[in-house]
Amino acid sequence: MDWMEITVLTIPEGLEPVAELFEEMGTGGVIIEDPAVLIRYAAEFHPDEWAVSEKVSKTSVPVVKGYFPADTNLEFRLSAFCEALGRLPLSSAPQVCTRMVADEDWANAWRAYYKPLRLGRLVIKPSWEEWRCKDGDLVIEMDPGMAFGCGTHTTTSLCLRLLEAYVRSGATVYDVGTGSGILAVAAARLGAGRVVAVDLDAVACRVASENVERNQVAGVVQVVHGNLLDLVEGQADLVVSNIITSVIAGFAPDASRALVAGGLFITSGIVSSRAQEVRSAMESAGLAIREQLDEGQWVALVGEKIKDEG
Repeated sequence: MDWMEITVLTIPEGLEPVAELFEEMGTGGVIIEDPAVLIRYAAEFHPDEWAVSEKVSKTSVPVVKGYFPADTNLEFRLSAFCEALGRLPLSSAPQVCTRMVADEDWANAWRAYYKPLRLGRLVIKPSWEEWRCKDGDLVIEMDPGMAFGCGTHTTTSLCLRLLEAYVRSGATVYDVGTGSGILAVAAARLGAGRVVAVDLDAVACRVASENVERNQVAGVVQVVHGNLLDLVEGQADLVVSNIITSVIAGFAPDASRALVAGGLFITSGIVSSRAQEVRSAMESAGLAIREQLDEGQWVALVGEKIKDEG
């Protein structure tokens, strides 16, 4: 199947609303290109190009890309998307351009930009790249395919940093909205005894299962095709979710119920302007805020369940 790639140039505050709009329209995947990521890559892997990359990032604008299948509904969906985009309350109107791409181009074009990334002990590397391990490295091989999550986006890296800090040996972990499975695999590599990785998207579940097998953690990680925690029974020591602000705020009570007393909810995908909204939702659900990480316009939060229900 061919796809239409819709590229939206927006302001930083528009990243989440545009990405959320793509999701609501049933897009076949969303990519957020944040210029700040370019600096992080260049500083670590290409120091000689750092100054050039910094200049480029400062003159670039954030980009959100979504993909609609080129079927009989394409014209209607594109029109509806553009109409809804125009109604977003942004201080600067987004710019839109489109192009047709073949299925194999969609899946492979981004590979040139995906390089190994170190986050503490964790090393996230594409399956096709070589890596010389150092003592203590926990290497995670990823091939995101058509699913979200290769470790490069700020929201994912924030979650990975927090997982390293909070996952305990033998813990039960629920990864809600697993995407490529990167957070589930990381939890397993960090010592979790049981991990349930959930996603509503069938493609994401397939990709996550492949990455679980690739990293030899199938004995620990179970991939479940379902909505949030609807099909997950029992309580966990830790719930992690890297999704979007509006979903996180509404999901906080379910996350709290899924945790044992003293359990932790780690979440990101939160735009800084809405961080207080999520903090309030978590606190109302019985989750005391223990830590907040900020990077650029993104925020990650850690909430602790302060008591059992009843």
